[in-house]
Amino acid sequence: MLSTRTIFECDGLRIADIACRHGRGQGAAEEASGYGIGFVRRGCFARRAEGTRALLDPSSIFFVNSEEEQRYDHPHTGGDDCTAFLLDAELLASLWGGDPRLPAGAAHSPPELDLTHRQLLADAARADDADEIFERTILLLTATLEGSSRRRARSGRPATEHARRRLVEDAREVLAADPGLPLPTLAARLAVSPHHLSRLFGAATGHTISRHRMHLRTRAALDRLAAGDTNLARLAADLGFADHAHLCRVLRAETGSTPSALRAALRLQPELAG
Repeated sequence: MLSTRTIFECDGLRIADIACRHGRGQGAAEEASGYGIGFVRRGCFARRAEGTRALLDPSSIFFVNSEEEQRYDHPHTGGDDCTAFLLDAELLASLWGGDPRLPAGAAHSPPELDLTHRQLLADAARADDADEIFERTILLLTATLEGSSRRRARSGRPATEHARRRLVEDAREVLAADPGLPLPTLAARLAVSPHHLSRLFGAATGHTISRHRMHLRTRAALDRLAAGDTNLARLAADLGFADHAHLCRVLRAETGSTPSALRAALRLQPELAG
């Protein structure tokens, strides 16, 4: 028996928890329905695809290409558990040198990469900020792909320091007008891949694009509170927070204060507000 539970879905990316409880023996051939990168968390199985056999255990990462014929065999009882990162062709191509086709077979999962994936899976199940989970996933998958071909994963990176600095400034300019712009859309507008934009932005500013968005949303919330806004649900919806509880958590994390305390402290006098 195979069960798939979607943990997160956004902008052409889906993270799924896959639990396989097949008994020992050979599986049935099937056609892959899309592109994916899988991390094995528990168990052991063999995957056959395009004439290649790969034995997979919790130290393994495997790659699935759309429409390829595959088969999963199980040498032991007890089943297995995997995390699947499923990507549409356009998003995957933007991470992988313009071509979505993934490497054949499997790759080793270093301990730090495996831990990062497990932390991401746990955080995705309870996250308020979809932008943060999306950006962290893009960075994880790019690090995974670089193990197969650093050249392909890094193709399209701005070549000079001036170009990289200008790219970050352009991204900040766009986000100032529209903090909610999804990372793939922002990257496409700036003619760069999402992971290059995320990495260069982090190197230049010391924080991720998703964190920068939250900084901008927090400043906008402070401005609205200073003007006397009391409807937190409407404020959260207007500014792109998940809900008013998310707004309150972010404001407390960013400022150490509650919305009501901030409203009282920042409230402008009518003559100043005008």
